[in-house]
Amino acid sequence: MVTRRTFLNTSAAALATRLFAAPAGAKKPSPELANLGAVALREAKKLKASYCDIRIIRTRQQFLNIRLNPERGTGKTLEVPGIGDGGSFGFGVRVIVDGAWGFAASPLVKPEEIARITGEAVQVAKANASLMNKPVVLAPVPAYTDYWQTPYQRDPFEVPIQEKLDLIRNAAAEAKKSPQVFAAACTLAFRKEDKYFASSVGSSIQQLNMQTYAIVNSTAVDVAKGLSKNRKFQPPPVTAGYEFVAVMNLVENAQRVREEVVEHLKSPPVTAGKKDLVLLPSHLWLTIHESLGHSTELDRALGYEANYAGTSFLTLDKLGKERVGSDLINVWGDRTSEKGLATVGYDDDGVKATRFPIIEKGIFKHYQTIRDQAALVGEKESRGCCFADSWSSVPFQRMPNVSLEAGKPGASLDDLIGGVEDGLLIDGDGSFSIDQQRYNFQFGGDAFWEIKNGKKAGMVSRAAYQARTTDFWQACDSIAGPAYYQQYGAPNDGKGEPTQINSVSHACSPARFRQINVIQTD
Repeated sequence: MVTRRTFLNTSAAALATRLFAAPAGAKKPSPELANLGAVALREAKKLKASYCDIRIIRTRQQFLNIRLNPERGTGKTLEVPGIGDGGSFGFGVRVIVDGAWGFAASPLVKPEEIARITGEAVQVAKANASLMNKPVVLAPVPAYTDYWQTPYQRDPFEVPIQEKLDLIRNAAAEAKKSPQVFAAACTLAFRKEDKYFASSVGSSIQQLNMQTYAIVNSTAVDVAKGLSKNRKFQPPPVTAGYEFVAVMNLVENAQRVREEVVEHLKSPPVTAGKKDLVLLPSHLWLTIHESLGHSTELDRALGYEANYAGTSFLTLDKLGKERVGSDLINVWGDRTSEKGLATVGYDDDGVKATRFPIIEKGIFKHYQTIRDQAALVGEKESRGCCFADSWSSVPFQRMPNVSLEAGKPGASLDDLIGGVEDGLLIDGDGSFSIDQQRYNFQFGGDAFWEIKNGKKAGMVSRAAYQARTTDFWQACDSIAGPAYYQQYGAPNDGKGEPTQINSVSHACSPARFRQINVIQTD
């Protein structure tokens, strides 16, 4: 028997599949999507809105995990699999009426519902207008008609589940092959977003974004000493298809993780004090994200995020003046970088993706902005940083890929290590803490090695470093060249109330920082 809910879900899925189907080499959006978008634009115009846009979005997410744990009292290993597969389909409409924003959304993608929801958005805008001190001012944007998609070869959602499970089972088993490894796990995750955007500016844009992630982790224990240590391998999460999974080399890296977690278990704690740090991209990306990515979001600087996510030490009076880092520090906001998690064709304002300087030779130059923010800092164009995490969410300013420019060609990791008498080499991200202004921070890592007299020595444990953002980046005296440039990132960056999730990448080469305070953690 087919229930009403099953019928509705099935019919919605079939509609979404038909709407977003695109022939190979498509150059413009589906006519059926364009017709649906036009309903909102006509209704908004009829209701005297000065601006309108609509986003029709289908998302799908898949999560696969294998965890290997010992069964208490038997010595046997339990295999615990987990599979999750879900998605959503709907649309959201934004309007400006009397200088104020209004937004409404619905999961029922039909012309009559689009017209009704547009009317609701207009009513919300009228209510908001009575509370506005100043009218919304949008930076100009050209009209675009385009189809854009993540370059990929194999759709992860068309790969058999068994093939994926076999891969992560093998990786988890490899990470567990040691009597001192208590537990091991491997995870694969995929996200696919089909999006259509139309605006009263005249834009009609269809996009397909594909994301692929993985992680292998291992836990070693010493029962006699009551100790446990972890080690993980997290390949760069990317916008790409299933073909990138082979590049991750999960099974091969699982062997390394197994060996290093046992070494980590035996390693002595770090000796606290001022040390030089050599930070690998797998670690430095998170420091970039927290100290430079979030601090240069304009809504934070304006106090819009103070209640939830904090403010920024980079207030408006520091724009173009504040020295954040040494002359080596050049940081870019970039929604065009290959395989970047925040890489798109166009943002949720219909602004074409771009690359722009945030910090130049250590000086803070530009905020991340969207169309209704540009005028607030005297700029005439948006930086293209508008995003909403679903059809039911209100678009607002989100972080693009924020990356540290590589050093001069020829500069190597060995060069960085060779210039250190007493220091640490840090790989992988760990726990961290940073204040609400993104100024004072503490970062751990996933693995630490001593550097003694210009040579990498043995692994140490229980390490973290502390600094102020400006002191830390001004202490950078060397960055490896483009040959070492890697892009890591986060698929789960939260911001806003209600919280929205953004995916963002941060690229860099290994970098050296002089005389940073290192502490011994619990």
